[in-house]
Amino acid sequence: MFVPLQTAYFDAIKEQALEGIVLKRKDSRYEVGKRTHSWLKVINYQYLDVYVVGYRKQPKDFGLLLAFEDGRYAGVMGLGVLPLARTQVYAKPVIREENDLAFIEPIRCRVKYRNLTKAGLLRLPSFVDWG
Repeated sequence: MFVPLQTAYFDAIKEQALEGIVLKRKDSRYEVGKRTHSWLKVINYQYLDVYVVGYRKQPKDFGLLLAFEDGRYAGVMGLGVLPLARTQVYAKPVIREENDLAFIEPIRCRVKYRNLTKAGLLRLPSFVDWG
């Protein structure tokens, strides 16, 4: 069975849990400060079940507060949360409030993220589904 080189290479990237690869046209040139269709970043997203434990109360500064299964803070998710998912979070009773944060009973969800930061937080988590 023939497996394209890019697929085999990306499989090796996934096995080592690396961030991803960049595919480029052989005849393309690097252009400083520009994004082109000649260079394509392919991210090796990781997936994880975490808990939504609260949210930022200011609508213009939207973000869901995340926690790992052991209760440690996992970061803030603002990407990929559709209005229907937001409605489910806002429908939960608020347990307590701190400054501009509202804390709720935890809701399990699945997120995709790039990797963990040096501080152990999820880098760019985005909503996948309720788990």
